[in-house]
Amino acid sequence: MTPLRDPIVTLDGPAGSGKSSTARAVADRLGFRHLDSGALYRALTFALLEAGIPQTEWDALTEAQLRALDVRVEPGASGFEVFVQGKAVRNELRSPEVTTRVAHLASLAPSRATLMALQREAGRHGRLVADGRDMGTEVFPEADIKIYLVADLSERARRRLRDEGVAEPSDAEVRAQAIAIAERDRHDSEREHSPLRRPDGAHLIDTTRLDFEEQVDAIVALVERLTGAG
Repeated sequence: MTPLRDPIVTLDGPAGSGKSSTARAVADRLGFRHLDSGALYRALTFALLEAGIPQTEWDALTEAQLRALDVRVEPGASGFEVFVQGKAVRNELRSPEVTTRVAHLASLAPSRATLMALQREAGRHGRLVADGRDMGTEVFPEADIKIYLVADLSERARRRLRDEGVAEPSDAEVRAQAIAIAERDRHDSEREHSPLRRPDGAHLIDTTRLDFEEQVDAIVALVERLTGAG
């Protein structure tokens, strides 16, 4: 097999399936850049809040108005730095205020179109691992390798709680988080614009019974085999 030059790898999947952390580790192992699409939606949400635009007005915003908020990315050694109005943003993107509003923003066509342009520009030079909910279906439909991650709902709930700092979640906490994730799944799958679905030709990987290193190993091995770089 002739090795593919500068491939793009997409990781899609529902909330809590481990996309971002896995994609970051896979990119590091392969020497690619990691593109976290969720961070861009959070950055645009943060920009709207910083601009004092109430959520009740977001549905009426145009692409031009959203672009004026000046969300952009710049490539680094292993990923991309996210900027809002010229200022790098990191921890701000995980605030409760952003977290409770980002799903609504992501359902709006102008916001998806605005950020799609940024994401495609980030992928222009290839050697990219991009994760999200529409990477392989809408943003990079011609990606060289598409992967769709899934996991049992209860396992996804536990992972999300651990990400939020709950080391040993109770059964009640897992049930409550599972209900929230199931609602997010429904919303993502039924939304009008770029609904969550398995991309055509995507490789399905069930991570329910895989620990983190095992799922990273599985994806790296798949990419190396399919690109002829292993």
